[in-house]
Amino acid sequence: MTNPEAIEEAKRAAARQAVADHFDPSFRYVGIGSGTTIIYVVDAIKETLSDEQKEMIVFVPTGYQSRSVIIKAGLRPTAFDSLLPHQVLDVAFDGADEVDEELNCIKGGGACLFQEKLVAERARKFICVADYRKDQARLLTGWPSIPIEVAPIAVWIVIAALKKLGSPNPVTRDGLLAKAGPMKTDQDFFIVDAPFPPLLTKKDVESGSDIDLSTVTAQHGDKEGKGGDLSLDKEASSKGVKASGSAAKIGSGQGGKWNVHELSKAIKSITGVLEVGIFAGLDGIEAEEQGVHGGQKPVAVYFGMTDGSVKVRTAPGRENPKRKS
Repeated sequence: MTNPEAIEEAKRAAARQAVADHFDPSFRYVGIGSGTTIIYVVDAIKETLSDEQKEMIVFVPTGYQSRSVIIKAGLRPTAFDSLLPHQVLDVAFDGADEVDEELNCIKGGGACLFQEKLVAERARKFICVADYRKDQARLLTGWPSIPIEVAPIAVWIVIAALKKLGSPNPVTRDGLLAKAGPMKTDQDFFIVDAPFPPLLTKKDVESGSDIDLSTVTAQHGDKEGKGGDLSLDKEASSKGVKASGSAAKIGSGQGGKWNVHELSKAIKSITGVLEVGIFAGLDGIEAEEQGVHGGQKPVAVYFGMTDGSVKVRTAPGRENPKRKS
């Protein structure tokens, strides 16, 4: 079993390399996400800046916690809604609860998913920084559920709708003290955590053939973060992730089988849902090339390993991260 210190060192190593590859002191607007890993990102950024440069860069947090980290580092925060309408962030750094082979992410374990998505979609590129535990072949392999930000008045409507979509036991997340009631986000909303079987990727859907995720393996970090084969959870697979039929139907909810994109859209369409903790679709570079608003997916993901190395996963065609771009 890996000790906590090794995990923290893995996060620190990933953060340092991500900042070295994708941050430049000439940037003027930088998004800063939430969570424990992002503390190391801010520390790495701070180390590259002179006092004068610190005054020139505006950092956009994704919530109260990340704003506090920015201020503690002696950097300048600004609220997302203080940005001019067409202002684009040079880069945004954030963590993830889980990342699949196609760089789709689950986020929201820290309950900041709505603001995290706002910031990611405003950036030219979103860079994800995590440790090896978040590296999985398919979403919902290691992480148990999808975080969903929900209006308090609509919680029971949303939970009922999620059950119809195939979630066996969606629950409202409790606060630190259960007797105080559900945890509230920065928007004063609740979080509903909805479990589903592992989610199919775009490649799975396009294959147009039977898919049994219990047979899917990929070279990911093992439990100690040293690399090796990772097989998907067979019990979860047996509950409904074997897809069959035409490509048009695969992953669209039949028999509880969902692909990343279809499930995200289905949940987002439920009245009362503010945002879904699935980050998928285009990345920032693709969105800019196509002239559309924002990209949710990271351009690159940096996984810190317990042996001190860093594993970098990028989209096809971007195997070499663009420094300072």
